[in-house]
Amino acid sequence: MPDGQTSGGRPRRVAVVLFNLGGPDAPEAVRPFLFNLFADPAIIRLPNPFRFLIASLISGRRAKPAAAIYAQIGGKSPLLENTEAQAAALEGVLEADPAAGAESKVFIAMRYWHPMSAETAARVKAYDPDLVVLLPLYPQFSTTTTASSAKAWHEAARTVGLTVPTKLLCCYPTQAGFIDATADLIRPLYEAARAHGRPRVLFSAHGLPKKVVASGDPYQWQCERTAESIAAALGIDDLDWINCYQSRVGPMEWIGPSTDAEIRRAGQDGVPILVVPMAFVSEHSETLVEIEIEYRHLAREAGVPHFTRVPTAGVHPGFIDGMAKLVRQTVAGKAAVCSQKGDRICPSNFSGCPQAGR
Repeated sequence: MPDGQTSGGRPRRVAVVLFNLGGPDAPEAVRPFLFNLFADPAIIRLPNPFRFLIASLISGRRAKPAAAIYAQIGGKSPLLENTEAQAAALEGVLEADPAAGAESKVFIAMRYWHPMSAETAARVKAYDPDLVVLLPLYPQFSTTTTASSAKAWHEAARTVGLTVPTKLLCCYPTQAGFIDATADLIRPLYEAARAHGRPRVLFSAHGLPKKVVASGDPYQWQCERTAESIAAALGIDDLDWINCYQSRVGPMEWIGPSTDAEIRRAGQDGVPILVVPMAFVSEHSETLVEIEIEYRHLAREAGVPHFTRVPTAGVHPGFIDGMAKLVRQTVAGKAAVCSQKGDRICPSNFSGCPQAGR
C-alpha cells in the first residue's frame, strides 16, 4: 500500500483550500489591495510594464473612494471573517463523517489580500497532506476568478515545494446544496415582500466585460443556469425574476442587463424587489455596500415600494453540506479538474472552460 493512502486507495490526510478574492483588512490596505487586483493579468489583459502602470494608476485613483466604501462597514472588508466561518463549518462537517476515511483540514487562500496563496501553500506543506483539494467560493467558473486563483496557487505551491497530488473543483453553479440554501434564504423574505405587491426577484451577479465572455469565458452561461435553478427551486407559480449584473467599472461594454437598470425598471413598474447575490457566497462590499446601501438608496429614488437584500449562503447548513459533498466527490474522483458532476458541464463553444479538450 502506498504511503499516505488507506487500503482502499483513499488519501489519509486531505487539505481543502478555499479560494476567495480577499479584501482590505484596514484602511491603509485599500490601495495595495486594489493594486493587486488590477495587476492580475486575468483582470487587466495587457503585458507588463503596461499592466503595472495601469494598476498603479487605477489603484491610486480609486483608493480614496474605495476607502469611503469600506468606511461604511467598519473600515475593512468582512470577507476574511466570513470565509473563516465557512472554513470552520466545512471542516466540522468533514470531520463528523466517519465514512470519509481521511483526516481533513480546511485552509483559506485569498487572491488579492492576506492570507494569499504563498502564505497558505507554506501552511499546507507543513500540514503534510496526501491530497490537496482546491475549492473556490465562486460557484460559477470564470477565467477572472477561479482560473486566476488556481494559477496563483500552483505558482505558490511550486515555490514552496508542495508537490502532492492536487485536484480543482472548478464550478458548481447548480449544485443542490447551494441552490436549495439560497432558495431557503429567499422564501421568508419573498413572503414579507408580498405585502407590497407581486415581488420581482433580481438574481444579481458580478459583471464581466463582454469581450471576456466573447473570448470563451463560461461565467455568464453558468450564472444563467444558477438563476434558473434557484427560480425553479423556489417553486413559486409564475415567479417574476431576472438575471442581472452589478459592479461595472471602466469604459468597456459589460454583460447585462445591469442590476441598477433593473431596479429603475422595477420602480417604473411599481413592484417590490428582492436582490439575490447569486454569485457571492460570502458577505463583502458588493453585498453589504453596493446592494444593501447603494442599491437600496437607488430603489428609494426610483420609487420601488419595497427593497430587500437576500443574504449570501454563508454558513447555511445546506450550503456547507453541499460543499462537503463536493469535497468528498472530488477526493473520490480521478480527474485533476472536475465540475459539480465530475465531467464538463459547459457547452463546447466555451473555450475558457478548464475542461476544454477533455
